[in-house]
Amino acid sequence: MDISDYRREYNQGGLSREDLDNSPFIQFEKWFKQAMKADVPDASAMSLATVSAAGKPSQRTVLLKLFDEKGFVFFTNYSSQKAKEISENPNVSLLFPWTTLERQIEINGQAEKISTAESLKYFLTRPKGSQIGAWASAQSSPITSRQILESQLQKMKNKFSKGGIPLPDHWGGYRVVPEIIEFWQGGVNRLHDRFEYTRKDNGWEIKRLQP
Repeated sequence: MDISDYRREYNQGGLSREDLDNSPFIQFEKWFKQAMKADVPDASAMSLATVSAAGKPSQRTVLLKLFDEKGFVFFTNYSSQKAKEISENPNVSLLFPWTTLERQIEINGQAEKISTAESLKYFLTRPKGSQIGAWASAQSSPITSRQILESQLQKMKNKFSKGGIPLPDHWGGYRVVPEIIEFWQGGVNRLHDRFEYTRKDNGWEIKRLQP
């Protein structure tokens, strides 16, 4: 299938240095709020790229749940493939593909586990079904049928039918501490605007990149 003619122009607007805050976190918040206001589907969804000890990359979509000047937080099963690869190589990359706004944000840095207290605080805000699901699934492990998974879920529902649901030992959050953050705005004739924030000892260096 040849899709070489499948294209469109990016013409919603440009991006200049004067548009950017000196803090990439404030700039991220500005763009994130604009994405939510524009009803970008799943604006908090981000691609997470990890690399194994053998140098093999993998990607998946996770949800951003918290961000501040310390970094960007997501939650997962600590026995999952992504968690195993992070333990082998903490260098990761995040990508927010807000294509309806002709924007993307790439974040490169190191992932580190957050504290149990931080994970518990978020876990208690999850719907009960999601809490039970964290107990029912051995994420990334093979399973022979959907029925087995549903059976595991029912066992956990029975187990936690009364009272609160505790935080699983195998579940919690990671914080991606950024070293480089790039803001990308699509441009006409593929002359996109790209600005890269790089962490330095005394703050952040901002430079324009060629498209």
